[in-house]
Amino acid sequence: MQTEAEATTALITNDAVVLGLLAVILGGVFWASSLSHPWVKRFFTVIPALLLCYFLPSLLTTFGVVDPETSRLYFIASRFLLPAALVLLTVSADLPAIAGLGPKAVIMFFTGAVGVMLGGPIALLLTSWIAPDLMGAGPEAIWRGMATVAGSWIGGSANQTALYEIYGAGPDIFSIFIAVDVVVANVWMAVVLWIAANQKKVDKLFRADASAVDRVRDKAEAYELETARIPSLKDLIFILAVAFGAVGLSHAIADPLSAWFGATFPWAQRLSFDSSFFWLVFIATVVGVALSFTGARKLQGPGAAKVGSVFVYMLVATVGLNMNIGAILDSPVYFLIGGVWMLVHVALMFAMAFLIRSPSFFLGVGSMANIGGAASAPVAAAAFHPSLAPVGVLLAVLGYIIGTAAGWFTGLVMMQIAAGAG
Repeated sequence: MQTEAEATTALITNDAVVLGLLAVILGGVFWASSLSHPWVKRFFTVIPALLLCYFLPSLLTTFGVVDPETSRLYFIASRFLLPAALVLLTVSADLPAIAGLGPKAVIMFFTGAVGVMLGGPIALLLTSWIAPDLMGAGPEAIWRGMATVAGSWIGGSANQTALYEIYGAGPDIFSIFIAVDVVVANVWMAVVLWIAANQKKVDKLFRADASAVDRVRDKAEAYELETARIPSLKDLIFILAVAFGAVGLSHAIADPLSAWFGATFPWAQRLSFDSSFFWLVFIATVVGVALSFTGARKLQGPGAAKVGSVFVYMLVATVGLNMNIGAILDSPVYFLIGGVWMLVHVALMFAMAFLIRSPSFFLGVGSMANIGGAASAPVAAAAFHPSLAPVGVLLAVLGYIIGTAAGWFTGLVMMQIAAGAG
């Protein structure tokens, strides 16, 4: 019987070695971004450091150096570093100020959800006209695979799994659209990170009033300067104690709570309440919010948010490993379908942002709360500013709640389109 390491053709199968490579990549990017050479500065003005931290690891997968299917680094980062980062970034945040950001974040989130619900049927309709031979039948019908992507792009992987069961997608079409989901979503994530690095230019394009976002950011920076001090060993130990103590508590509650919901309430799956990852993210966020109103917020002084940002960058690198650019060459037509779908979502987001003069922050985070879920929304928000990460978390949780129902409805529409095409 083959082991995972023997079954893959990747050059490196040892996660310790892969982790070392990712750490070196992050270190190299930050070292290069600190250089004062004019050409280097100009390069990082166009290509932000965070985008490179995301893109360079994908080359390890694209060229067969690493196989993310056999690596547990993303699982570890998403289950341990992500909730730890959420706690540290939330405990440092000024929640009352964030609450005063206004309704535009929610408007942009629901615009993103509607964009996914419209984009799928439009992409399928175009496919039925241009390439009707791709439509398929039975479990391998293309609309069944697309319905799982709708669940993922409005909610997350738990919603995707629920729709896989509801619509009975076959394993072949499901595996194709998992690849479409990951690659297309990650390409858009790269664009969002670029927007975050150039937010003032984009805000000017939207004629946006970003003063509310600026006030939260400036207030956070002022508080950090006011309380900043060189961290002692005790400070760092306290920061880790708060972060991973909260992670441990979140896991201790999330696992039995998700199992109880799944066994007790038949409707729990539709709202992702039977997903331990949903509860893990939710509980870690609640703990961070609660601690932000206590003396724990003073941990911002010795650098709690910076430690949280380190965890975010490690998460970004492991997420990047999952993007195999070469996969597009294997099933180009399906990726074209995914690209059309994403373009509808993006076009609607930009149109709404221009209409309501939304800051680019709400566009990026509202979109990634749909497309990327809890693993990506706080990363996108933190790219605009670490103090804004809680906004991404809260919107991602909302995505989990509506994801299955919205994806189910989208699947029904696509089923009718497929039936009409047949």
